[in-house]
Amino acid sequence: RRAGRYQDQEGYGYQGESYPQEEDAASDATEGHDDEDQMYEGEYQGIPHPDEVKAAQRAARAKARQAQAGATELDELAEQYEDIMEDCGHGRFQWTLFIVLGLALMADGVECFVVGFVLPSAEKDMCLSNGEKGMLGLIVFLGMMVGAFIWGGMADKLGRRKCLIWALTINCVFTFLSSFAQGYGFFLFFRLISGIGIGGSVPIVYSYFSEFLQMDKRGEHLSWLCMFWMVGGIYASFTAWGIIPHYGWGFSMGTEFQFHSWRVFVLVCALPAITSLVGLMFMPESPRFLLENAKHDEAWMILKNVHDTNWRAKGQPEKVFQVTHIKAPKTQEDEFIEIQSATGTAIQREIKNKKYFNVLYCGPITLIPSYFSYYGLGVWFPDMIKYLQQEEYESKVKVFHRERVEHFHFNFSLENQIHREGEYINDKFINIQMKSVKFEDSLFEDCYFEDIESTETMFENCTIRSTVFYNTDLYEERFIDCRLENTTFLHNKKGCHLDIDEENDVLIYLVSFLGSLAVLPGNIISALFMEKIGRVKIIGLSMLISAGCTFFLFLSFSQAAIIAWQCLFCGVSVAAWNGIEVITVELYPASKRATAFGVLNALCKLAAILGTSIFASFVGVTKVVPILLSCTALVCGGLVALKLPETQEKILQ
Repeated sequence: RRAGRYQDQEGYGYQGESYPQEEDAASDATEGHDDEDQMYEGEYQGIPHPDEVKAAQRAARAKARQAQAGATELDELAEQYEDIMEDCGHGRFQWTLFIVLGLALMADGVECFVVGFVLPSAEKDMCLSNGEKGMLGLIVFLGMMVGAFIWGGMADKLGRRKCLIWALTINCVFTFLSSFAQGYGFFLFFRLISGIGIGGSVPIVYSYFSEFLQMDKRGEHLSWLCMFWMVGGIYASFTAWGIIPHYGWGFSMGTEFQFHSWRVFVLVCALPAITSLVGLMFMPESPRFLLENAKHDEAWMILKNVHDTNWRAKGQPEKVFQVTHIKAPKTQEDEFIEIQSATGTAIQREIKNKKYFNVLYCGPITLIPSYFSYYGLGVWFPDMIKYLQQEEYESKVKVFHRERVEHFHFNFSLENQIHREGEYINDKFINIQMKSVKFEDSLFEDCYFEDIESTETMFENCTIRSTVFYNTDLYEERFIDCRLENTTFLHNKKGCHLDIDEENDVLIYLVSFLGSLAVLPGNIISALFMEKIGRVKIIGLSMLISAGCTFFLFLSFSQAAIIAWQCLFCGVSVAAWNGIEVITVELYPASKRATAFGVLNALCKLAAILGTSIFASFVGVTKVVPILLSCTALVCGGLVALKLPETQEKILQ
């Protein structure tokens, strides 16, 4: 029979399967259950009881630890913590936490898409230049980069749950403020702070969730958790598709305050973060973090609650939490003094450890190319499709040369037209839309324009005499090198407000929706095989196949082909993300886990900024450079991934 209680020289105990108690000393929890009720069915077939298998695994780990020279107190704590998590099991508590933290990860995914979806509408409300639109697209990633760095370090000092609550609160507050911001400067600032808030979600969520998982569940369930990022992309695409084109969903207070449908969309995008924030109020702090900070009683109570919650849900409420004592690691001050005396400095001790060296350099070199390519191509794909559409649109342009129109009432819309050297005498343009219309070297005399809504409409080198513009958006910037003689502008629309039903091409949402949905197969495959073939092989194979997908873009000359390769690329590349994120969580100790993850994620966001900036500049110029950049980066990253240490079946330090 196995021993009843394990007590080592360091002073922590573990209550295993106890010896049979006297009848009058039976536990109240097991009252009413006789020995026959507890008999294991597989015993008749010679199948070991799961508890016996578990005990054998623990004995093997303990033997290996004793044989290992230089085992530290933290190694012993990690060993015992793994035993405790195995006894707690995987059940209702982990699945509840999975949903709560998944929503926080979903909020991160949503944040990456928000600005891209609202830009076509926001630029009309705020009259944004191309430079301002580019800055708005990058500011979110800049905020997320700063947030990942800050919140990762704070989570290791102040606690995972506390920092995640603060980060999500900042994100929710400034998302709300940004939806009402009327000026470009305020909107830019609020999106920056919102990005700093949500930037903490990724490093904290993975560190937090991993510390409630046992070794044989960790890789798989961390990969399932990654799926919520994809759900965030689908949610953003679907809600944008359903809300933004309805430009009238909102209200206005004169011309100074406009609240159109895209602002409603910004508010709706805060719902995942708000829901996660509410759920976190009912979740405990990571017990592993508490143990690292010598809060043993609080950690013990949380672990007991996890144990009882899971076994009650499995119909075994009588199962007793058998941990009596948990090993107390030395305080950080004591450990620092010991390290200093033994090796000179704490930093030197870290660098001497090869596994930290590998992940410190090989980890970023592996994941940065993936982020660089994913976000770079994420911009390039839809922009390239829009460019192909624009080329096709421009090929159908109608050109009118030296037309003369007198006393005519234009009551129909003008679209995709060029009028050269025309003469328009005493004509009326009333209540019409002008889309992609250009007048060159033309004469307008005694004309009247009223209730005009225009898009990409210009007057170049024209002469305009005795003409009235009433309630139009044809402001003076639309007249390039024109001579305005006795021309009047009355009640012109301020800003760039338009009915933009036709301005929001459904393809923008469709491409993002399909790209996010395509991540689903990659998530499923990586989750199912993470524990079977290992993290390093998943990363290497994923990056090399992704490189092949980008190479075949050379053969894509249609919108459908580009969309197909985008979906395949997104579906394959996500497996590399999952693998490197699992390795980062498993390789670093609890005291540095969130910090390391934060630094890595910050570097990846920097790669995303570079990718989006570089790739966007080649749209319509050449597709050779983006494809070669992406392919080369992914191949190099895949080869470097082979240098990463395999962390499969490794106890969380």
